[in-house]
Amino acid sequence: MNDFDIPIFKKAYDLYKLFHEYRRVVPKQDRFTVFERCEHLILDVIESILQASGEQKQAKVPTLERCSLKLNMLRVFIRLMKDVKAIDAKKYVALESIVDEIGRMLGGWIRSTKTG
Repeated sequence: MNDFDIPIFKKAYDLYKLFHEYRRVVPKQDRFTVFERCEHLILDVIESILQASGEQKQAKVPTLERCSLKLNMLRVFIRLMKDVKAIDAKKYVALESIVDEIGRMLGGWIRSTKTG
């Protein structure tokens, strides 16, 4: 199976594309702080997904749990972007819905790896 065919990878990839579109509307003062931090976290999540997809079963769980932690940090920073008005509520909802879906997929992957 090609790593790029994994649904969670596609979802994380789409999250980055959407997030990148918002760069031009984020105020300059926020673009190089919280926006950039979120961007790095999204890239870390994508990297962790790709890494886990190529690992043996016993090595996957720690990688996936680190990915989950990064995703939770991303949730906080996206909420912070909304609260400081770096993005509007509509953009926040769009981002958060994708992050929530990735979180559900990641949780399922972690559970199936632990029990299987």
